Amino acid sequence: MPQFTSPRPLQLTLRKPRNPLVAPALKRQAGRHQSPHDAQAQRQQARLELRRLLRDRFPDDSP
Repeated sequence: MPQFTSPRPLQLTLRKPRNPLVAPALKRQAGRHQSPHDAQAQRQQARLELRRLLRDRFPDDSP
């Protein structure tokens, strides 16, 4: 003989009311960050500019 199981309630009773401010916060997305390629290009530009400044300031007079 199978054991009797009571039917589950159709609606679960929640202990706390939902916070209405949470739903919009979950839909928010962060802004676009800089891609690694952009950062690499900036570093390369800075390196080339520094090299150019040093070359202009201290010219190489070697034979």
